[in-house]
This record gives sequence, structure tokens and C-alpha cells, in this order.
Amino acid sequence: MAGIPVEVRARLVLAVTLLAEPVVDTGGTVGLETVVADGVLTIGVRLPEPLSQRRLDTLPQPAAVTDGDRVTWRLIAGDRPVPAPADDELATRQEMLALTTRADTLAREERALRHELAETNSGVLAMYVELEQRDEQLRHAHARIFQELEDALRPPPPAVPGLELGVCYSPTEPDSPTGGDLYDWFVLPDGRLHVTLVDAVGHGVASTRDALTVTHAIRTLALEGHPYRDLIAHASHTLAAIAPALMATVLLARIDPVTGDTQLANGGHPEPVLADAAGDTRFLRPPVVGRGVGFPNPGSPCLVDLDLAPGATLLLYTDGLVESRKDIDEGQARLLEIARTHADRPATVLPREIVTRMHDVVVYADDTVLLAIHRPAADLQR
Repeated sequence: MAGIPVEVRARLVLAVTLLAEPVVDTGGTVGLETVVADGVLTIGVRLPEPLSQRRLDTLPQPAAVTDGDRVTWRLIAGDRPVPAPADDELATRQEMLALTTRADTLAREERALRHELAETNSGVLAMYVELEQRDEQLRHAHARIFQELEDALRPPPPAVPGLELGVCYSPTEPDSPTGGDLYDWFVLPDGRLHVTLVDAVGHGVASTRDALTVTHAIRTLALEGHPYRDLIAHASHTLAAIAPALMATVLLARIDPVTGDTQLANGGHPEPVLADAAGDTRFLRPPVVGRGVGFPNPGSPCLVDLDLAPGATLLLYTDGLVESRKDIDEGQARLLEIARTHADRPATVLPREIVTRMHDVVVYADDTVLLAIHRPAADLQR
């Protein structure tokens, strides 16, 4: 095998030995043929019986041809072949040294790859931890932004002597403050409390913009002194030129905290609920149903006048409160019962209590706003 690289020679010798040794040990014979022609060494080994492909695949030097019981290798001298020594023992040493060197090289390469893989895994883990930290920071930042946005969109109750106010907003998506259910409340120059509750048609930021447009328009008109009965219709006509596609139901309430005199203007909105001091609850339905901003013939043809007596609570809400089970009639009946049962709770916590109980089963999710306006009993006001 002169002229064949020592490493290849070593693998070939080992392959032939692995094939011949079991045959010789059992008393069999192995035929060996060697031919050199045109720089190609052809070695053939004939065995007593054919070898399986699995056995051939395990040989350290793959065979070029297998034909029945004959296994053939064809080897070409390398660029810098090492001549085989005449001494068989020396040749064997060279071959063993070549195999050992190759094994050591493979072991070093494996260690280097394992080290590189460990460093890569460590880097990936560090990157993953960093990404998780950044993601957590983003979540906290988003939560702060959402909270600030919600605070800006939904003002806290104003201080009104003689009235207790509470609010609960329950969004469709807990991590998003945007939606078309908005409210506004403020004290007029004459001391009365004005409340606007809006449910704009649509979803997301667009409906939030529309609802804000309506609340701001009504606040402006109210502070300018326009007739209360005409506020919804006037707002609709005013906004038609700048937001022709805007549509929203609107509910207005004006309460005199001293006398309890209250007026409601309803433009297509769910009817408020009154819970009196005796524990009775009822809907406040106008004789003629009005229509909201952007609808045909907008406005509130009839106002609902009532006396918010000491101990009574007025509940204003959007339709998400009574539609969570898709049955509005059932939702309204449940609302009356829950309001009657919990009307003695403070106005600051009553809205959350009612919303939680109304949303115990949610088949249809929708934004919900519930406002509570309570006039304390006379003995509590002194």
C-alpha cells in the first residue's frame, strides 16, 4: 500500500481486519486481492458469505463496491502520501499512531464544539433573560400609559356637597382603556351637577375619539347656557359637519344637590334605574323614546323629572351591563334585583359591586360604565 496516506491506510487495515478476524477465528478462509494500476490501489476481500449493509456501514473505511461476498476498496494516492515501510511492525505503529492522532484531533474538535455550544447557549440564555426583562419593563410602561390614559378619559367624581358619587368602568379587554363608553360630570355655575354618559358606535380608539367628541361638545354647549332639553339635538347638528359618520347614544342628568330635583334627557340610551330609600327599584322610562347623536331626528323629546329623595340612588349605565348574557330582558331584571339588594352600599363601592355581580357569567363582552349618584338621608347630611 505504498503511496497511500497513512491515515487512510490505517482505516483500511482496520476495516479488513474487522472483516477477516471473525472468519479466521472460526477456521474459515478469506481471499485477498490487491491490484495497482494508474495510481489507483484496488483491494478486494472475498468472504465466505455476503455481509449485511448495516455491517458494511460500520467499517472505518467505507467500501467502494460490494458484490455478494466480495468487498472492494479503490484508493488514490493523496497529495503528500507517506510511503509504507517494509517493516510490518513499523507500518502497524504508523497506522496506530495515525488512528490515535486522528482520534485525539476529533476529541479536541468535539471539546471545542462543546465549549462553543456552551458559550452560545449561555449567550442565548442571557439574551433571553434580557428580552424577558425588557418585555416586563414594556408591560409596566404600557400599564402606566394605559392607566394615565384611562384617568384622562374618565374623570374622577367631582366634589358635590349633598351628593355621593361613584363610578365603575369595566373594559372588554382588561389591559386596554380604549372604547366608546365614556362619561363626563361637572358642576354648573348654579351648583347643579351635570352628567353626560355616551356610548359611541364602533370599537377601539376610533370609538373613543367619537365619544370624547360628543362629551366635549355637550360640555361646551351646557356651559354656554344652551337649553338642557336641546343639548343632544344641538350637539348632533353641530357635529354633523365635522364628524358625519359619528353615531352615539347619549344620556344626560342634572341634579340639584340641595332639593334633589333631577331631570333626565335620553337619546337612545338604556333607561336609568332609581333605587329609593325604601328599597324599591324601577326604570326611569321617558314617555317618548329619543335618539342619539348622528341618528335621524336626534334629541330627547321628553324629559324625565324626578325627586332624588334622601336615601335614594340613581344608576346610569351603558348597555354592556345588561347584555353580558345576551338576554337584555333577563339582564334588566337582574339589575333591578341586584340594585335593590345592594342599594345600601356606599356609592363609592356600589358600582363595582353591581358590575361584578352582573358579569358573573359573560357570554357577550362589551365595555361597561356604571355611575352611581346617591343623595344621603337627611340625618347623614347634618
